[in-house]
Amino acid sequence: MDVTLVICLLALGALVGFAAGLLGIGGGMLLVPFLTMLFTWQGMAPDLVVHVAIATSMTSILFTSVSSVRAHQQKGTINWKIVGAMAPGIIIGGLISGGAVFAALNTGWLSLVFAIFVGYSGWSMLRNKKPKPTRQMPGVVGTTAAGAGIGFLSGLVGAGGGFLSVPFMVWCNVALHTAVSTSAALGFPIALANSVGYIISGLNEEISRPGMLGFIYWPALLALICTSVLTAPFGARMAHRLPVVTLKRVFAFLLFALAAYMLFKAWQAFA
Repeated sequence: MDVTLVICLLALGALVGFAAGLLGIGGGMLLVPFLTMLFTWQGMAPDLVVHVAIATSMTSILFTSVSSVRAHQQKGTINWKIVGAMAPGIIIGGLISGGAVFAALNTGWLSLVFAIFVGYSGWSMLRNKKPKPTRQMPGVVGTTAAGAGIGFLSGLVGAGGGFLSVPFMVWCNVALHTAVSTSAALGFPIALANSVGYIISGLNEEISRPGMLGFIYWPALLALICTSVLTAPFGARMAHRLPVVTLKRVFAFLLFALAAYMLFKAWQAFA
């Protein structure tokens, strides 16, 4: 990698690490479009670039989630009961997604899926609909099933699941700060299961580009985590001081812009 790319990756890692701690989103929704731009600029094969961006993004969440969780745990706002109930489903869904479905989808479909769910996440943030006051988290079976769906969909878009888990928990009347903190903790099993899947499915594809571990481009991964693990705790601390709802609205417009870019990539692939 050249120096310019390394500098861009370090700056990007700092940004998404802060966002991961602040909003409990894992950072993948920011990382994937920007990594797609950077890898395209570096001349990576068009049929590989989105797969590598998603896999590298997801694997970085392994590190940012640990850093973010430590900061949230100090505030005592993580609901470990919810984490324990959702984690088994998340792991199953992630292994299926990253290990099988991910490699079977071409660049166009992956870009389209990413754009749809990022756009949905932005819309959910703006909508901010209040749930019925009597609604609660479902039982163990229902929570595990929700985890499986979140783990599966997260694997297709390279995100830590916060774009689904935070709205889901808030919809079930979990307090916003608790939902953000718990989502950060859920990012680790999501990233672990899908990263294993990306490595296995990528090795089966026999990708020959240097620096690849399955679908994961590890030189870029190292640059990203160097700064993201440093800024994630700052984001987590700020999540307990700033009006997160307002920040989510600002973030929603950024998500709409990134969704539009990925729709453009999908159009290019299908064209």
